Amino acid sequence: MSGDIDVIIIGTGLAGLYCAMHLRDDLKVALMTNSKITECNTYLAQGGITTVLNEADKELFIQDTLKAGMYKNNKEAIEIAAEEAMDNIITLQNIGVTFDKKDDYFDFTSEGGHSVNRIVHYADLTGKKVFETVLAYVRTKKNITITENITLVDVLIEKDACKGVLVLKDDEPQVVYSKKTVLATGGIGGLFKKSTNQRILKGVATSIALRHDIEIKDTECIQYHPTGLYDPKQREKYFLISESLRGEGAKLINIHGNRFVDELLPRNVVTKAMLEEQKATNSEFQYLDISFKEEIYLKNRFPLIYKECKERGIDITKQPIPVTPVQHYAMGGICVNLDSQTSMKNLYACGECSCTGLHGANRMASNSLLEALVFSRRAAIKMNDTINEGELEEPNSGVLIEKEMVQRLHKQNEEIIIEHIKNVRGDLIYELVEYR
Repeated sequence: MSGDIDVIIIGTGLAGLYCAMHLRDDLKVALMTNSKITECNTYLAQGGITTVLNEADKELFIQDTLKAGMYKNNKEAIEIAAEEAMDNIITLQNIGVTFDKKDDYFDFTSEGGHSVNRIVHYADLTGKKVFETVLAYVRTKKNITITENITLVDVLIEKDACKGVLVLKDDEPQVVYSKKTVLATGGIGGLFKKSTNQRILKGVATSIALRHDIEIKDTECIQYHPTGLYDPKQREKYFLISESLRGEGAKLINIHGNRFVDELLPRNVVTKAMLEEQKATNSEFQYLDISFKEEIYLKNRFPLIYKECKERGIDITKQPIPVTPVQHYAMGGICVNLDSQTSMKNLYACGECSCTGLHGANRMASNSLLEALVFSRRAAIKMNDTINEGELEEPNSGVLIEKEMVQRLHKQNEEIIIEHIKNVRGDLIYELVEYR
């Protein structure tokens, strides 16, 4: 597979789609994903998207994000996110995202780590709504193609510059050349025995970076979400009970019915308290109780959570929800600058597979979709401005695409990232799947 492709984007979550949406109409853009287009973490996101209310809120947002991130953040990335947040929310609204409203303006809510209500949402289906709206917009652009079921194996490199990607399509190796390449491949949850993530997300971008000495950052920073739905029959992919329930007043109680933590503290703090409480009470879970709210309110505000819990025999309007911490997000990844450029020429990274430094050591709730919006758009703007500086040239040396070799590289990707996580987070060894 070759041709005059200007930009290849691997990944069709919000970061990949939103980047494509902002590329110039005269550029030929190829979006590729390793499964069905909906199998991304954006589609699962429930809570909402952080924004900044006004000039006075900017400094408060910066301090909230720094505190949640244990002051390991890149402050300049936070400042950019604060400056550009509302503009991106308005862009989504203009293309059809109907965020929940109150008195003809956004119905802001709060979640862990936020000092004020500043999160926009669409019930508890924010990610799905945003994803479907941006995808519909991207599909109207004639310069963009979307191809499913393509597996990224490696990037093509010559003279220390990325020239495209090596992929498997229908189990056959193919090379795709491009002027610019964007990795938006998502997180690492598929490497964990218990995660809220899509199972196909296995850190391939970081594996490739490790193989080629592309700079990475903060890969030891792995977040557990406090409230995965506890189900003793559940294996691997856990249903997330959104932090927005706690933002709307839900209380965490132990198996004896006692509250033991401030529910709106940052995720790492709440998770630590929950694990300590489980040990103290010899239990595998706690309860999250919001049943004191009006039934009609809960059904309208949290329709997905109500439905999923009801199918498991739990009526959130009448009883508490059993919950337990579960792997959720990777703060680290491929190190990028403020325009999402990696240390390799012509290679960009956006979304969870990247590390802008926005999150520091611990992501504040609802900052993930914000990061995807802000920094994927900045990547597109940078490519729009620079892509004509050089014409597309296929690598002079050619690319060996012997099938067995490519399949071996593909297999090695999972091994590389699992061994890396074991090295940087030895305490999580038994949480990881075994590679074969």
